[in-house]
Amino acid sequence: MTTTQFDRPGAEEHAPYYSTYIDKVPAGNLLDLLRNQTGEITAALGSLSEAKGNHAYAPGKWTIKEVVGHMADTERVMSYRALSFARQDPASLPSFDENAWTPTAQFNKRTLASLVAELLAVRNASLALFDGFPPDAPARRGTASNKEISVRALGHILYGHVAHHLAVIKERYL
Repeated sequence: MTTTQFDRPGAEEHAPYYSTYIDKVPAGNLLDLLRNQTGEITAALGSLSEAKGNHAYAPGKWTIKEVVGHMADTERVMSYRALSFARQDPASLPSFDENAWTPTAQFNKRTLASLVAELLAVRNASLALFDGFPPDAPARRGTASNKEISVRALGHILYGHVAHHLAVIKERYL
């Protein structure tokens, strides 16, 4: 296990939009928080029925299955960005449109259990990736969506994005 520290990023390390997620990260070791969040994912989603997985809280809103699939997609995108920037790849990375991706993924044709398992697998892969970064990697930066962002900001977004959607599921779907 690495001793790399992922301190809270400064406001200059990410676009203002991402503060929504970064502000949800409590104090503490980021990697420990990400590990512990897997238990929160399992507790919140692991016992939901398939019927509940197909529930949307309002017309035009995503189902729980679509939210879980979106969380896995976003985790992959943010982790890839972190990998690219940690490896000092100078390429600018594109945006992704979750509203275009989600329908084409056809998450509602899958079981909720398979989507939760996938999200947990993606999180475990993210943890392995971040655990292996060298000590100076968290401060490295790159460009995604035409905005500069640091590796440490991306790590915090991983936690905050899942926290955001778990809260929405609890408040609006259950």
